[in-house]
Amino acid sequence: MTPNIYEQTGRIFDIQRYSIHDGQGIRSIVFLKGCYLRCRWCCNPESQEYDVQAMIRGGKSEIIGRDVTVAEVMAEISKDRIYYARSGGGITLSGGECMAQPDFSEALLRACHEYGFNTAIETTAFANRDVVQRLLPHVDCFLMDIKHMDSSKHREFTGRPNEQILQNARYIAENAKRLIIRVPCVPTFNDTPSEISAIARFASSLPGVKELHLLPYHRLGQDKYKGLGRTYLLDGIAPPTSEHMNMLLTVAQNAAPNLHVQIGG
Repeated sequence: MTPNIYEQTGRIFDIQRYSIHDGQGIRSIVFLKGCYLRCRWCCNPESQEYDVQAMIRGGKSEIIGRDVTVAEVMAEISKDRIYYARSGGGITLSGGECMAQPDFSEALLRACHEYGFNTAIETTAFANRDVVQRLLPHVDCFLMDIKHMDSSKHREFTGRPNEQILQNARYIAENAKRLIIRVPCVPTFNDTPSEISAIARFASSLPGVKELHLLPYHRLGQDKYKGLGRTYLLDGIAPPTSEHMNMLLTVAQNAAPNLHVQIGG
């Protein structure tokens, strides 16, 4: 890392202000470019490639991705410091995968703490342990996906196995200030009672974890694939009904009675 954290550069594609999701209170979400996984349902496919891309949206070509310094990001997100203070909110790094840009992510998280901002990251934790260790002291809340307990099916739908992810989940649980497990519930992938029950039992076994969030699959990012010249591999798959999600909620509650389980988060 550079001696001056505010000079560290990284590549982002958006900063979303006034979010009430992805962490407590009112938050700013910084979306980073680059991800190791290729989840078939990803709603931000423009985040997967680290390279700057062109994407057609609304009939117009947009450039996706820009290089910024930590100082530039802090100047933008600091505009809403009063909302963070009043609501208990802060900053969330999303993407993409922030662990794919460890120098920038660590510097940005450190800067946020210097400013007194609460920090959270959305992560798959598919990363080397040393990267996890670097970010840990600077993250107030980990929002971590556990997508499937079966490694072969995990690889089929995301492009990567899950062993490293599960190992890092336990390490983060043992060392983080707060860890929330989130499960994207995707038809044909992981939305059966047995699959959700297995994930819930694993989450229940993690020390210090108190929350499990079930996130219903949606198709809000489907048009982006066409704009990037890509095929949406879950075309034709309908989002789960509220009845189905409530059934999975009951399954998860029964499998993990020590956790607060909710739909959404």
